[in-house]
Amino acid sequence: MAEQAKLLAAYLAVGPDELKRSRAINKLKSRLNQSFITFNLDEIFVTAELTSESVLSSAQTLPMGDFRRIVVLDDAGKLPKPVSEALVEYLKNPNPTTTLLLSAKTLAKSTRLYKAVAALSKQAIIDCSALSRKELPSYVQKLGQKYGLQIPYDAANELLSRVGDNTTMIDSQIKSLASLLGHPGAIDIQFVETHVARVVEVRPWDFLDSISARNAKKAMELYSQLDESEAIGLLSLIVSRVRDLICARAMAKRGTEQQIAAVLGKQAWQVRNYSQWARRFSDGELELILSICAEAERGLKSGEDKTTTMTKLVFAMCGISNV
Repeated sequence: MAEQAKLLAAYLAVGPDELKRSRAINKLKSRLNQSFITFNLDEIFVTAELTSESVLSSAQTLPMGDFRRIVVLDDAGKLPKPVSEALVEYLKNPNPTTTLLLSAKTLAKSTRLYKAVAALSKQAIIDCSALSRKELPSYVQKLGQKYGLQIPYDAANELLSRVGDNTTMIDSQIKSLASLLGHPGAIDIQFVETHVARVVEVRPWDFLDSISARNAKKAMELYSQLDESEAIGLLSLIVSRVRDLICARAMAKRGTEQQIAAVLGKQAWQVRNYSQWARRFSDGELELILSICAEAERGLKSGEDKTTTMTKLVFAMCGISNV
């Protein structure tokens, strides 16, 4: 009973991270006596037809066989204004035996409803902000540990390139990989490539990383899924990457590779593999590739076949000759 008393009258789980919001809901559900959960849990998905009467009726209902009821309002950022206003008024004198959980992808801090929930306590707002791109690989690695998987950084990046940054999808895929492995242990990038289907569009950065790593097979696989009408734009990105690698190679030879990020004006995580990739090219090879890029640009602008021109460039980047 003392544990139940710690619950607030309402919480707001807000942010684009779907998995965090889902976990907040499940954590709150777990506080109910599971024998009476049918009577004491009301999950309401917000629609335009939702009425304030139905929501307030649920919130005011007394629990049965337990100390508390839980009312979950999913997609609360889309609450009809009359319902939102009714909840603002309700929270001024809420039912002490009900806890509302508002789950929303977005809800501005300036709204009356956000302020009404926030006024209850600092703990009433559950931050479900999305992770930044640089945080995602380590997030994948930690999530893997939960399922008994050791996921190296490159495998984590490959998984992200295939499923995107939706945390629910990431969790589902890692759980599936753990099941496929069948026992606690490590997986590698090949395991991810074999068992994880690509469900998001290829990002140019993944393609650039593959040619920087001189992986021709992967580079061509990714290129085949890019929009070939943007070949000239992609070529400009390749030129920029080659120049970055030239700089990284020079700094690695001078023993100043720790300064690569600062010199290139990038974040450390963005250049994590630059010195390693740069060492895969011999002296003068990257400079030669720049001249091949110039030839490719002239060819593309004069109407040469895009696939042929770009394939030759990819092969040159990956060290494949006689093409």
